[in-house]
Amino acid sequence: MSAPDDSIASFAAVLAGELPGQWSSQTQPDLNGHAAEDDLTAAVWDMDQVADALAKHSVNHWAVVTRPADGTRLFVMDRKGRDDGFLIAAMAPENLPAEAFRGVREPDGLAVDANPFRAAKHVRLRLLPRYEQALAQVRDNASRLAAAARVKQTVVMTWSGEDIVTAEPDRDDIVQALTEYGFALHEDRHVFVLSDGDSARVAAAVRAVGHRLSELGVGVLLSRPAGRPALATAPVQPPASPVPHRVR
Repeated sequence: MSAPDDSIASFAAVLAGELPGQWSSQTQPDLNGHAAEDDLTAAVWDMDQVADALAKHSVNHWAVVTRPADGTRLFVMDRKGRDDGFLIAAMAPENLPAEAFRGVREPDGLAVDANPFRAAKHVRLRLLPRYEQALAQVRDNASRLAAAARVKQTVVMTWSGEDIVTAEPDRDDIVQALTEYGFALHEDRHVFVLSDGDSARVAAAVRAVGHRLSELGVGVLLSRPAGRPALATAPVQPPASPVPHRVR
């Protein structure tokens, strides 16, 4: 027989009080307007017995124990098919790309009896260390993905007559850099244009915005038609013919 509502609520409340740091518990928490339990259970970070129980049984009673300081969440549910006891699993962190979880071992949950004091000890010694290790790997992956995305992004600036044109970027920081150095948005064409009759000022603006974009991890490629010299450079003179040394 499954534990009643007040059983899981009291268990989660005592568990929260026994874990290190400040924790709070909530039974069958609000799903932010979503009616389906899938929105909550999909975040359970487990590929072992908790995932198996969720796949085989509907979840009628559950609790979430949260550490507000860092957003760590634990999912608590009835242990299906047993007279008493609960399953506890960590929940995956929010707002991280799915790709960051690739290759990271899940911090699988625990099956515990109905004693919240013993359960807290198992969570503290077994589940939380696994969770923290997995979380560190996911955050490191997310950081690497973000860095790779920044490095790969390149702003291409192209001559169009006497103007320099670049496509409207999808990053606000790039937009800000362009506008700060004189580029104006043409909304109908979805491009930013740098238009100035003085080629020296155009060159200075391009160099300045290029330096700023480099600080943001964004590359700059200046594309110019054949025959047009690079900005702020004079035509290169051919080298003088070498003069042979006299032989003494």
